Amino acid sequence: MFGTGSDVGKSIVTTALCRYFREKGLKVAPFKAQNMSNNSGITPEGLEMGRAQIVQAEAAGIVPHVDMNPILLKPTSDVGSQVVLFGKVHENSTAMEYHKKKEALFKAATDALSRLRASNDVVVIEGAGSCAEVNLMAHDIVNFKIAHHADASVVLVADIHRGGVFGQIIGTLACLPEDCKERISGFVVNRFRGDIELFKDGVAWIEEKTGKPVFGVLPWFDHVRIEAEDSVVIEKSSLTSRKKGNRPALAVIRLPHISNFTDFDPLMGLDGLDLIFVEAPVDLTEFSGVILPGSKNTRHDLSWLKDNGWADKIKQYANQGGAVLGICGGYQMLGEKLHDLQGYEGNPGSSDGLGLLPVETTMEGNKTTTLSTFSWLGRQGMGYEIHMGQTTRKGGHALFDVEARNQIACQDEDGCVSDEFNVLGTYMHGLFDQTEITRGILSRMGLTRIDVPDLCGLAAREKEYKALLEHVMRYVDIETMAGGMNHEK
Repeated sequence: MFGTGSDVGKSIVTTALCRYFREKGLKVAPFKAQNMSNNSGITPEGLEMGRAQIVQAEAAGIVPHVDMNPILLKPTSDVGSQVVLFGKVHENSTAMEYHKKKEALFKAATDALSRLRASNDVVVIEGAGSCAEVNLMAHDIVNFKIAHHADASVVLVADIHRGGVFGQIIGTLACLPEDCKERISGFVVNRFRGDIELFKDGVAWIEEKTGKPVFGVLPWFDHVRIEAEDSVVIEKSSLTSRKKGNRPALAVIRLPHISNFTDFDPLMGLDGLDLIFVEAPVDLTEFSGVILPGSKNTRHDLSWLKDNGWADKIKQYANQGGAVLGICGGYQMLGEKLHDLQGYEGNPGSSDGLGLLPVETTMEGNKTTTLSTFSWLGRQGMGYEIHMGQTTRKGGHALFDVEARNQIACQDEDGCVSDEFNVLGTYMHGLFDQTEITRGILSRMGLTRIDVPDLCGLAAREKEYKALLEHVMRYVDIETMAGGMNHEK
């Protein structure tokens, strides 16, 4: 499943295909050779992989494994990324340095693909970005190089909502060499708004010009909630705005290097509550709570908070009794000091935190990647931890009692609560996948009347995967599209 560009819907259609093959009784697995995203998750072995492939594995009804996303690039700056290979930190690298190692990395990716093909009936391969970036094609190990290796047919997804869908499709084909064009079996047009009947002439034009079928035109949908691959979905989203109306609302600070923003997906679906990603400083007194999310470059984003006035607004809000929650990097920023003397996330040095929690953090070379179980005031929870830093609590109170990490029992603590009990920090991602934990946190924010459904976590997501497939099958000839794929191992 390749695309005419980034964020055109490749991941969503791949997720639907995984669910389709599962319901056909086939053993199916997703695969993306290289993912660039700060939105990641943890496998049962305690290894890190892209969140999109975890979602696709869930839709396929299988346990996520790092072979499904052997290479994960986590951007730390405009030119550098942390390279995660088979779930573990491999190195920090610039784009130029990374290109020089592509052959070895391609071998790692094809080995992973071979293992998946050997143990599954179908492997659904997802590409990255545009599959026709002519200046990058020689170094591209995610799109046609992997398709040639697997002898796989390709479905091209285009996004009509961003405009120029005819140019997207025809332009992509024009940029491709013949052997790549021949692999494209047809197209899916995504994010259509309006009367689909009015696009029949458009479908006919595409098919006449290309000689390839349009398998379907997929309407824009908002009745199904599937976790997004990366934060591009909130960069210009209607979620990113100021508070309007009288409904209670939570503010999530839209950090420059925001990570794991899907932590908040369950909150977006709650009736009677608005979740708003805010970037420019606003009056926080109108919000019931403020959340500082994770970050892949924590000291840089902490400086950003100070430079644009956010730091003062957050501190003033907390000092007046407002509820503040920091998760992972956001937790580190709420502390007194943040040290990254070796430059694991950016320029080496130390920074003063916001001083709202009595904790101090030091970045270390060993990355914590765990699936964790914990308890909080009698409530049981599960989450996952992904962080370089180690945080020492010097006062306040621990937030959670950690009972196991990666299925190994322990007696530990996580997080911190201020003496005033209105500022909370934790390393736990996935908090809001648990009904009782969500209710407890919302209660701390004075939101006791928000109805939090009992159905949560994977059970709730299963319902969404089923609804997604029903929606796609209503508008896309998925049987013909899937029938043209190479199903051989």
